[in-house]
Amino acid sequence: YFYHRLAQCRYSSKDLHGIEYIDSYFFNKAEYVRFNSTVGRYVGYTEYGVKNAEAWNSDAGILGQEQAGLESYCKHNADISYSAILDKTVEPHVRLSSVTPPSGRHPAMLMCSAYDFYPKQIRVTWLRDGREVKSDVTSTEELANGDWYYQIHSHLEYTPKSGEKISCMVEHISLTEPMMYH
Repeated sequence: YFYHRLAQCRYSSKDLHGIEYIDSYFFNKAEYVRFNSTVGRYVGYTEYGVKNAEAWNSDAGILGQEQAGLESYCKHNADISYSAILDKTVEPHVRLSSVTPPSGRHPAMLMCSAYDFYPKQIRVTWLRDGREVKSDVTSTEELANGDWYYQIHSHLEYTPKSGEKISCMVEHISLTEPMMYH
């Protein structure tokens, strides 16, 4: 048999408005009852869970302890959570390389790859002589590495012209200004 209890804090904003405290109970990996601070009550998901919810919801002391979890557990630990996780940013490592293009309209292709950045949101654009290029560009979505970091790859197919300058521009919250790679 396997019994498990999981307490969660869900934050919808940094100013701590809209925090939701959830206290879930599991037996053999199936959640059978849950307290949700937004609802202010227990909800049962199995026959046994419904019986527990009815009993616990009729006890003001138990409900008070659970509701206090919002303050004592979630709000108390919010500063730690923000400084350790949510406020953290990690600069991307960027590599610009020439790759073999698929058989297509253009004889050349560049790939701009950004690795190991956090948080997920990032913008990668191509510039030709300082102007943004939108055609013949393909990019992946931000790809999770599985370790809280992300990577993204953008390809530009082009026909080289003498004297032109092609750049990859990366914008991310960890950078004080957009970074250019040539």
